[in-house]
Amino acid sequence: MRQHRTLFRLFGSLLLVVAAGISSVAAAPAPSERPASPTPTVRSLGDVVPVPASVRPGGSPYTITPFTWIGVVASPGQAKAARAVGSYLAGVLRPSTGYALPVVPDLGLGPGGGIRLRLATGPGDRGLGDEGYRLESGRTGVTITAYRPAGLFHGVQTLRQLLPATVEKSSRQSGPWTVAGGTITDTPRYAYRSAMLDVSRHFFTVGQVKRYIDQLALYKINTLHLHLSDDQGWRIAIDSWPRLATYGGSTQVGGGAGGYYTKAQYRELVAYAASRHLEVVPEIDMPGHTNAALASYAELNCDGVAPPLYTGTQVGFSSLCVPKAVTYDFVDDVVRELAALTPGRYLHVGGDETHATSHEDYVTFMEKAQAVVAKYGKTVVGWHELTGAHPVEGAVAQYWGRDRTSAAVREQVAAAAKSGTRLVLSPADRVYLDMKYDPSTVLGQTWAGYIEVDRAYDWDPATYLAASGVPASAILGVEAPVWTETLSTSDHLETMTFPRLQGVAELGWSPAVTHDWSAFKARLAAQGPRMTALGIDYYRSPLVPWPAE
Repeated sequence: MRQHRTLFRLFGSLLLVVAAGISSVAAAPAPSERPASPTPTVRSLGDVVPVPASVRPGGSPYTITPFTWIGVVASPGQAKAARAVGSYLAGVLRPSTGYALPVVPDLGLGPGGGIRLRLATGPGDRGLGDEGYRLESGRTGVTITAYRPAGLFHGVQTLRQLLPATVEKSSRQSGPWTVAGGTITDTPRYAYRSAMLDVSRHFFTVGQVKRYIDQLALYKINTLHLHLSDDQGWRIAIDSWPRLATYGGSTQVGGGAGGYYTKAQYRELVAYAASRHLEVVPEIDMPGHTNAALASYAELNCDGVAPPLYTGTQVGFSSLCVPKAVTYDFVDDVVRELAALTPGRYLHVGGDETHATSHEDYVTFMEKAQAVVAKYGKTVVGWHELTGAHPVEGAVAQYWGRDRTSAAVREQVAAAAKSGTRLVLSPADRVYLDMKYDPSTVLGQTWAGYIEVDRAYDWDPATYLAASGVPASAILGVEAPVWTETLSTSDHLETMTFPRLQGVAELGWSPAVTHDWSAFKARLAAQGPRMTALGIDYYRSPLVPWPAE
């Protein structure tokens, strides 16, 4: 009897919360106040980017109403994380729907049905893994089931895309908010699906990086690689070497003011990324790409003379002094402080384009640098030149070669892969998002060639290096880097990132059997209004049949 009274009180409280929420969003605006929009249609259950692994359409659709609630089901140990996903979903939906959408423990009660978020721990759900989910939609509601919170979050991103694009707007829209009926069962192909942001050539603020994180999360990217140091700027405060940030971070390409993240700001970015289920991988590029550090501390130079700050775009001219003991004091201090700020598994040590470092010195330096990374509990990541040294056990090499990269380099990478080095693929002539789309593109570079949307999508990570002997099992995932020599604003960044990023995201998430350019470009076209609603200044590729907006 006491249990029934408790359920009755909870049910009554739920109704009061919903009623209060409905009254708080005020009456529907008069027709003259509502934004004009075409009559909406229910989106196909598979009209999602990345395309889900399994889609079974059927049954009645579900429409979100003023009575809809977001119910959370999780074990006590995971309840906080599940509720956070529910609050995130409510935050996305409330502005555009105008509905209260209370986030409550799911008792299976309440009028109008609801959106259920379930973290399940049964044997039948373990197959969803750390990031998979199952989305079931029918007349009485939508249920998203996952084994881990990240999967629940990815399921929410799919739910967003199944709703009209206007759901992304920050002001009240007219709806209706209908989700097609059926079931999606979805798990990722690769565990590592990444985007890299170069904040060294041009500095991007905390707010700008957060905006980028939100955009990446919509497409199930789970890693943000931050390129924190280069010749043009050092972007993270290091207490033991303070001039790295205050002096080395004081400029950027073209001579602008530059900037750097305080430790508190970096922690804020890491926490924000974690709230969107992205892991931050910080990079301190060395022994080359180090002019900002060399300019900040004369003792890091072999001749003891600090060079001037650099605001150009050439590469390969700088190097730490490998024979000096102080170099390794520097490396130890930087890695120690950065590792303490970074809860993620990885720390990127760069290692590319070291033209000013002899091969012998490079091998010596990378062996010592990798040992320092291990000392502070992180897994080392380096650009693929690392495979020309001696990658430590468990190391990850990031391949940035091109279709025409020499056979010798590919074979070197393959030999390391066969010996256990895992690979993240970032072929420059496929997924470097700072490359121009075509000769008319105003921003960007051309050294790796032009990269239209189809070229960024039309390759298979599993077979890309297979001819050189790289086993498919060595591929940890994919990453789309964006270098910022010519990019200085969020609009610049978004124009070069989107819509190529969606293609890379699909390569990383969706099964290889689903990869088809014709089908992808149709689904990508449907993302146009959504990007517009989000304020993303994307490139309108002529290869994609964008709808009129």
